[in-house]
Formats: sequence, structure tokens, C-alpha cells
Amino acid sequence: MTKRQFKKTLEIEGNVYTYFSLNEVASYFNITLSKLPYTIRILLENLLAHYDGETVTSRDIENLAKWKKNQDTVEEIAYYPARVVMQDFTGVPCIVDFAALRDAMLENGGDPSDINPVVPIDLIVDHSVQVDYFGSNDALSENLRMEYGRNEERYALLKWSQKAFDNIRVFPPGAGIVHQVNLEYIATVVAQRKKEDETVLFPDTLIGTDSHTTMINALGVMGWGVGGIEAEAVALGEPYSMKIPEVVGVRLVGTLPVGATATDMVLRVTQRLREEEVVEKFVEFFGEGMQALSLPDRATIANMSPEYGATMGFFPVDEETLRYLRLTNRSQDAELAEVYLKKQTLFYDASAEAEYSKVIELNLSTIVPSVAGPSRPQDRIALSDVKSEFLNMLTCDYGRKIDDHSIHVLEDEMAVSDATRIDTCRVISGQVCETIKLNKKDVELCDGSVVIAAITSCTNTSNPSVMIGAGLLARNAVQKGLSVPAYVKTSLAPGSKVVEAYLREAALLPHLETLGFQIVGYGCTTCIGNSGPLDSEIQRAIEEKGLIVSAVLSGNRNFEARIHPQIKTNFLASPPLVLAYALAGKMWIDFEEEALGIGSDGEAVYLKDIWPSQEEIDAIIASVLKPRMFEEKYADILEGESRWKMLEIPDDTIFHWKKDSTYLRLPPYFEYFRKDVTIIEDIKEAKTLLLLGDSVTTDHISPAGKIPEKYPAGQYLLAHNVTPDAFNSYGSRRGNHEVMMRGTFANERIKNKLVAPKEGGYTLHFPAKEEMFIYDAAMHYKSEHVPLVVLSGDDYGMGSSRDWAAKGTQLLGVKAVIATSYERIHRNNLVGMGVLPLEFKEGESAETLGLDGSESFSIEGLAKVKAGGVLTVNVTKEDGSTLRFEVNVRLDTPVDLKYYLNGGILPYVLREKLS
Repeated sequence: MTKRQFKKTLEIEGNVYTYFSLNEVASYFNITLSKLPYTIRILLENLLAHYDGETVTSRDIENLAKWKKNQDTVEEIAYYPARVVMQDFTGVPCIVDFAALRDAMLENGGDPSDINPVVPIDLIVDHSVQVDYFGSNDALSENLRMEYGRNEERYALLKWSQKAFDNIRVFPPGAGIVHQVNLEYIATVVAQRKKEDETVLFPDTLIGTDSHTTMINALGVMGWGVGGIEAEAVALGEPYSMKIPEVVGVRLVGTLPVGATATDMVLRVTQRLREEEVVEKFVEFFGEGMQALSLPDRATIANMSPEYGATMGFFPVDEETLRYLRLTNRSQDAELAEVYLKKQTLFYDASAEAEYSKVIELNLSTIVPSVAGPSRPQDRIALSDVKSEFLNMLTCDYGRKIDDHSIHVLEDEMAVSDATRIDTCRVISGQVCETIKLNKKDVELCDGSVVIAAITSCTNTSNPSVMIGAGLLARNAVQKGLSVPAYVKTSLAPGSKVVEAYLREAALLPHLETLGFQIVGYGCTTCIGNSGPLDSEIQRAIEEKGLIVSAVLSGNRNFEARIHPQIKTNFLASPPLVLAYALAGKMWIDFEEEALGIGSDGEAVYLKDIWPSQEEIDAIIASVLKPRMFEEKYADILEGESRWKMLEIPDDTIFHWKKDSTYLRLPPYFEYFRKDVTIIEDIKEAKTLLLLGDSVTTDHISPAGKIPEKYPAGQYLLAHNVTPDAFNSYGSRRGNHEVMMRGTFANERIKNKLVAPKEGGYTLHFPAKEEMFIYDAAMHYKSEHVPLVVLSGDDYGMGSSRDWAAKGTQLLGVKAVIATSYERIHRNNLVGMGVLPLEFKEGESAETLGLDGSESFSIEGLAKVKAGGVLTVNVTKEDGSTLRFEVNVRLDTPVDLKYYLNGGILPYVLREKLS
């Protein structure tokens, strides 16, 4: 076969375009195109467009064209996304790596300008704004001032990057949240590229350095989150290596009942799909219920794809997609998409149902108002059960109760020699309260008091229905004379300026502001842990009385210690319910039976008295949300405000590293680089750095939030004359490997069985069994030339796509991780950093093998390791006895193997450029 035989032309409004015909491929391979899932069709077009006989072969195209519902063998393909999106927490390390690659090119006799993205990058600065100020009209401007004060160096790097490199576009602070900006502005659905004398059309595709990149799937755009390391390789022209996926079809039927929101729907979808085990699979939605959903409702579901474990949560393009494109001032994109996608059999056709690996049916009419918590997005609780469920938690010692079912903690906290599981919990004496002074008034703070209420996150602020709903609820509450208790930290952080525009035009923003929900920033804020400090009196009460207070947010993740290190219970809810809990000030309320408060007329006010009707919500949306609003708010989105414009940057292709910088340092990845590939050495007599349980998240491995003063990262900053109030967050210092490697495994809630029941970044240094910080122990081992391993349980590395969770692991000297299973992105990142991911055989684990972390581990044959192969681990115990067990090598593809044997993606790319 030849590429040219599938090339066709198409005329749209007088313009002639070239495209690669899927229908011709279907005819060539004698398949029925409409039987393939839409996502497989898009991948098929991608392979066809990049067919070269080497990286993409005719066999690859045939394998995908003849896609099997059940992938009984691992078939690898090379996927070439059309673009890359980044946020600043993951984007800054990528730019630092690009700058370091240029330095390494220069040092090894190459041309630094050869290091340049060939795939366009859009980088949106949204992860750095914190809620330092709230509840006041100057909260937005003050938080922006604080943001620039903390991040000027990082922002100068980003501004330099778009000048020094081709194909990098930076959206300055205050532009919005990456996924919402992508949804409302960047995405085109159908992309076009001028090539010589022709313009080629193809589906818009991308990868992103944030796990919630999947939000764009709502628009029929294929995209998902990857590690920053992989994104760098794609941007530099390398293919993204992936297995041909299984595709789970989710047939949606029925419609949402009155009173239920898109948030309630996605919490049910998340719960159900977690139960169905869709991890590492594509999920594709279809059916009459799907067609009835608005595009923002679809976006809410697609956004939380990582929470239900799927690689994607995809919605095919249909009439609703085109309507949304026109609403958001992209009419030309809509016209192009309609003609091209229909021609390519990529436009949704309800009469021709695709075949899926598995079909799950979900009836939307069964959705009920819900929240999720206290520490996992999939732990949905019906609103009617929240009070009883929460009080039930308080009948036990909370820490132990949560340990039995939480997403990220261990099966037990006892000494590892004691295998008894804690199935019961110690009874405590009911609810604890403490009287504190706020604004010179006595206020009672109790277990279950809501101390943070945040309308935040692109998951929900991209949806006008729930945002207008929250505004109407605020209006009705104000009219009734209700107010929010003084101890509740309130905030509103929209994902784009369009949200502010329509709330203001609908005259609803003033009511939200009356209740303390002033806009605090256009960024992720509380959803990623940038909730800012609590009042000192509240913090004191929590610490002294051990109060189990709560946060309620309209976000997508609620892992313990993620939202705020002192808040153990965190609940995800729709924006209207966030407001309702803020008014109540507590979690132990039954909204059906108990009043929110007493109105100005002396009468009790119940939630049902102020809950807005869907008819009123829809009417307001129709009256205020227009294309001109999107046109106006995105017209100058790339210019930035005065502080951005004033940032001084060097006029050079090489970045000028400052020796005294505590934000940006030249990383040591190429310190021992050789142009020829070195042989991977066997792991001999390695020690265990951590012994972990199930569901350890990337938040545990590489925290994003507050840097504790007593921890190694805090001590490093103090030694470099940075005062604690200027520490900023781990996330903001990802351009400094010295901070980040000290912060690796330094979450204050991580539970290392080697030091159980103690929590935090501690371990034992063997053989003396001396307890110390994990970083200190790693440096001791390094000085002793002792390699390290990490032992873990199921779902290791779940959560956000944090490349530093792998970079820090490598810099600490960890050569291999042995886990029961991995979350996709983190496994990829480990490979990208040259750390070997190994998996216990089915039915085996550290626990079943009797490993307690004191042993020495040796793994031979690494120079001849094979993708998908098996290795033997030789164990020597403290008493001299030995043990052998086999592990599966989680180098899943030949590309994985190539990266690992080169010591990671970055050394591989450098060798390729130098050759």
C-alpha cells in the first residue's frame, strides 16, 4: 500500500483541502467503518497521515483497521498528536528541560537551536494563584500581586521561552484554567496544516501535561494527560507510543431529573465506571441520553476521566458540538468540522452503533443530588445520607476509620511484623467542639465545620448551568437574609473570564459577593491545594483539639491533605451545593429536614426554599450567553496585564541561569551523559527506601502544596535565605531540582510502613534502622553507593500527571519500583526517567511474600531486558536467608524499552539530535 492512494481532496466554501480518506481505508481492508469506535477511527486517520513504512507500518494500519473488541495480544502503535497543552506547574519543568537540553547540545558540540518544539505548545499559567485574600473586592488584584511576587522568575522563563523557541505560545496569569481555555478557545475540532502547495485537514488531537486534559474529549477532540517527560518528547517530534486500546462504550439513556446537576451526574459516572474497572481503557459515550446532554455537561464528565480511571471519556462530534462551537465564536470551525467529519464518517450517527469491547448502560434519570468524599472522588454519598455518613465517621477514631477505605493510605498502621488488619476502630467521645474568637466574636468550631467552601475548578466553572444555578441560589439566600458563618473561607475562581462576564450580565455576581464569594483568581486555586492559609485561630483549634473539619469544593479531587494539610475531610459537590454547605457551615445537616438558617423575617429557611428551577437557569443562560462575550474576553487573552508586559527577559537562545536562584536551577540529568548508549547495570544489593500500601498518589510522591519548614525542602530554602512566608509551594518550585528531590515522598500524610504508625516523609536507613527524612536516607545510601527500590501495592502513582514524581524518584537513587499495579501516566513517567517499573505476579505482593523492607534486593539481566518480559528478584533477608520471586517488566512497548536502555527520554532525544 502507498500513502498517496488514500489521499483525497475536498472543497469547502471555495477552498480545496487534502485529507486521508478513512472510507478508502475501509474499502482497502474490507471492513465496515461504522462498526469501529469513533476513537479508533481517529487513531486510524492519524496512522494513515503518518504512514512511512518504518515508525508507522502497513501492519500497524491493518491491525487498527481490523480492531478487535478484546485485545488478547499487545499491539503497539505510534501516535502523533497535533499539539500539546501544558499548565505552568508541569510546563515550567518542561521549559527548564528544553533549556537544559540546549545547554547539553552546546556542551557536546551540537547546535542549541536544534532543540526546538516541532509540535505546537500552548502553555496556560493557571496553577500558581493562591487564595491568600478572599471575601473582599480587592481579593483578585491582591492575589495576582502575590502571585507575581512569588513567581516572577518562573514567569520570566515562560515569557523567554515563547521568544527563544518556535511553536510555544504562553497564556499569561489571569487568562483562565488550561482545560476551560482549551474548550472555549484553543480547540478547533478539525485542524489544518499547510504543507508545500496543499492544505491538509485532520482531526484536532493533543496530549497535555495535566491529567484532566480529557475535558477536551467533550468536544470530540482526542486528548489525554501524559507525563511532562513524554510531552517533551512529542513536542520535539517523537511519536507517543501506545498500545491499541480496548474501548468501553457507555450507553446513556434517560435525562437528568429535576434538582440533579451535571456534578451529581459525574459523581455517579465516576463511581460506576470505577466499579467497572475501565482503567487504561478508552471510554466512549453514546445513546439518546448522550445526545440530550449539553456540551458543558459532557465536559464535566470528560474532565473527570482520570477519576474513573479511563485514558479518555470521549463524546463524538454531533449537532450539539457544532452549536457550542458557534456559541463560543468559532462558526468557521463548525462549518469545516461538519463537512469534513461527515465525509470521514466521524460525525455521530445514532443509527449506526459501533461495536465496543464492553457496553455499560447508565440511566441518567436515576441520578440524585450527591457529594463525594471524604477523600476519594469515587466515594459518592447521596445528599440525603451525608449527615448520617459523616456522623458515622465521627463515632470512630477518624484516622483509623479512613485507613480502611481511603484512596491513598495503607491497609494498616501497625508494625509490619504484625499482619493483623484493623477492621474495627476505637470509639471516641462523640463530636469535639472549640470556641474561638473571630472578628472579636465568639464562634464555635466543631468536627465537621466547613472551613473552606470553594467554587473552583474547570470541572464545574466551565458549565454555565451550575454556575448560574449557584448565582441564583446566592440571590435567593441574600433575599431571605441568610449569611455565611465567619469561619468559612469562601472563594470563587472561574476557569475563564467569560464566567465573570455572564454572571455580571445576569446581575448575579453581586449576590455571590454579598455571601463572600468574590472572585479570587482565574486559576485552579483550591482544587489543586492552593487554598491559602486558614485563620490562625482556626488553625490553632484544629491542632490543639484535633478537630476534623471539612472543605467543600466544586473540584475533581479531594485526596486527604491535598486541599489543605490540616483538613482531613474534603467533599466534592456542585457549585450550588458548595454554596449551600457554606451557608450551613457544617457537614452534619440533613437539607430535607433541617433549615439552613433563620431568615430576616424570623422564619426558618430550607434549601428547597431557595433552590432555583432549571427553567429559570435555562432562561438566563439563553438571555446572557452570546458569541460576542467569548469574542470580547478572548480578544486580548495573550497580552497579559501590566506586570507580565514589564517582565525583563534575555535576548538569547540559551537561558541565563542565576547561581543564587531558588526557583530555577540547571538540572543534573546530563551530568554523566555519554554520546554512546551505556549498558544498563544490574541492580545489586538494593535497599528499600519506602514500603507502601495501595493507591499511593502522585500527591504523596511529589506534593504540590505547602513546603513544611522542618522538612528538607524547607531547610534548604532557609539555608538559602528564603523566609518561611516566601517558601511558596512545591508546585511553584518545580524548576529547582534541589527543592523537588527534597520534596519527593515528603507529603505529610504519606504512610511508609517502615516507620508505621508515623506519617510523613520519614524512613529507616539500614542496616542501623536509624529513622530519618527520606531525602537524608537517600543521600546516605548514595554516598555508600547503595541502589534503592520502592515497594508498593495497587494503583501506584494514581492522581495528577506529575513528572516530578518520577524525576524526584530517579534523583533520589531509586533504580526500580516494584508494585502490584500502576496508574498509566506515572508508569510512563518512570520509564521516561529511566526508572524500571516492575510488577508483582498475579496474587503476589510484598505482604504475601513476607517482605518487610529490611531486605536487600538484586535484579540481574537488565542489559538484555525485554518489553513485556519477566525478571527474577533475588532477596537476602536480615538473617541471611534468601528468597526469589519473578516480576513482570512494565516496559510495555519497544519505545518504552528504547527509552529505558538510553537512561530515559531526555538522554535519548539528546543522542538523536547529536547524531
